[in-house]
Amino acid sequence: MLENSVKSTVVAVINQKGGVGKTTTAVNLATAVAAIGKKVLVIDLDPQGNATTGFGMPKGRGVYSSYGVLIGMTDVNEVVQKTYVEGLYLLPSTIDLSAAEVELSSMKDRDSKLKYAIQDIKYDYIFIDCPPGFGFININALNASDKIIIPLQCEFYALEGLAQLFNTVRSVRNTINKNLIVSGIILTMYDRRNSLSSIIADDVRSHFGRLVFDTVIPRNVRISEASSHGKPVILYDIKSMGAISYIELAREFLAREKENLGGKTSVIIN
Repeated sequence: MLENSVKSTVVAVINQKGGVGKTTTAVNLATAVAAIGKKVLVIDLDPQGNATTGFGMPKGRGVYSSYGVLIGMTDVNEVVQKTYVEGLYLLPSTIDLSAAEVELSSMKDRDSKLKYAIQDIKYDYIFIDCPPGFGFININALNASDKIIIPLQCEFYALEGLAQLFNTVRSVRNTINKNLIVSGIILTMYDRRNSLSSIIADDVRSHFGRLVFDTVIPRNVRISEASSHGKPVILYDIKSMGAISYIELAREFLAREKENLGGKTSVIIN
C-alpha cells in the first residue's frame, strides 16, 4: 500500500508512428511490473482501445472511459477497473475518445486536463498508452507524465520521426512540464534472422547510447496470439521469448528507476 505522501510515477509510452509496439509494450511492461509486486495503472488513451482489448476488458461507453476523464465529465476513480492481474488496474478507452481532440481545442487548460484528473490517485506506476501522431491527447499525456518510454521498431525507417518527437518533448519541457524526461528507448520487433534488425539496433545504440534499454523485444508470434486472446503474453505463455523479454524489460526498467538513470540522460532533450 502506498503512503499518502508518495506521488505516482507516470510514464507515457509514446511514438508518433503507428505499429511500433506502443500498446504491446504498455500492456506487457505494466503487467510484468505488477507481477514484481508494484501497484500499477494502465491508462488507455488511444481511441482504438487496443490496450483495453489486450486485457480482455469490455470497452466502456461514452463518459465511462478515458474520454470522460479527459474532458472532465467523470472522476477517474469511477472509471478505473481492476484487471485479473493482481495489483494491476485499467482506465479503459473507447472510440468516443476520438472526439476529445476537437472538444479539448476550445477548453480552458486544455493541455492539463489529464494531469489534473490523475494528480491525486495513488499507484506506484501509471503507464499511459498513447495514440499515434501529435495532438491534444498526447500533449495531455506528456504534461501529466514524469517520463516517457519510446518503443522503436527495428526497421529501415526506425529513426525517422524521432527528431520530431524529441522536439515535441523539448517544447513541452520549455512550456508546461519542465520535469519531463526520457526514461529510455525500447527496440521492438527485433528479428534475429534478419541482418537489418541488427544493423538498425547498432545504429540506434550508436546514436543514443545508454538511453537505449539493453533488453530487446523480439518478433514473437506468442505476443500477437496473446493480444488476440485478451491476455498479456506473460499470462498467455510465460515460457515464450516474448514473455521472457518483457519480464527482463520490467527488471531493467525498475533497476533504472532505482538508479535514476532517466535523470542522468535527460540532457538528450535539453
